[in-house]
Amino acid sequence: MHESAPPDPHTAFEPYHITRPAPVLMTYYGLASLLAGPLFFIVLLPLWFKYITLRYKFDDKGISMSWGILFRKEVLLTYRRIQDIHLTRNIVQRWLGLATVAVQTASGAASAEMSIDGILEAEPLRDFLYSKMRGAKGQGDLDHAPAAGTPAAHVSSSPVDGDEALTLLRDIRDALSNLADRRESRA
Repeated sequence: MHESAPPDPHTAFEPYHITRPAPVLMTYYGLASLLAGPLFFIVLLPLWFKYITLRYKFDDKGISMSWGILFRKEVLLTYRRIQDIHLTRNIVQRWLGLATVAVQTASGAASAEMSIDGILEAEPLRDFLYSKMRGAKGQGDLDHAPAAGTPAAHVSSSPVDGDEALTLLRDIRDALSNLADRRESRA
């Protein structure tokens, strides 16, 4: 197995260069196929097709993963949709230096929405995704909430990041506040 130089702690991990799984993933697929015994080639063939077509793309908005020849599958996740990230390794993956980064959303599915296989820098990738996930959540609307005692007329009802439901809820809040103010002034 090829040893890589230890990562420099002064440079930040940037996953934008990751577009393909590490070549050692095919070794892992071969070893996993050996467990099928005489059906070795039947199990190995789909895994080989997945390996040669598997592509990743990390950008400022989210993650994209695609694979397949006859039946192409593509999964796109924005950082905002990510709910949890799990890092798993079985004994063979640890031996090969691999890991699976499972990304879960609030879709209600029992399994992960996306499983990123064949990554050698799994811990830095997990940390990167967590920071992006928290950053996307931090861009939310609590930053724009009015301070206590702020008159409703001074609160902007413009959409934040295009969220129309939030704008509607703010309009309802403002209308109820105005109604309460009118009732207080009559009494």
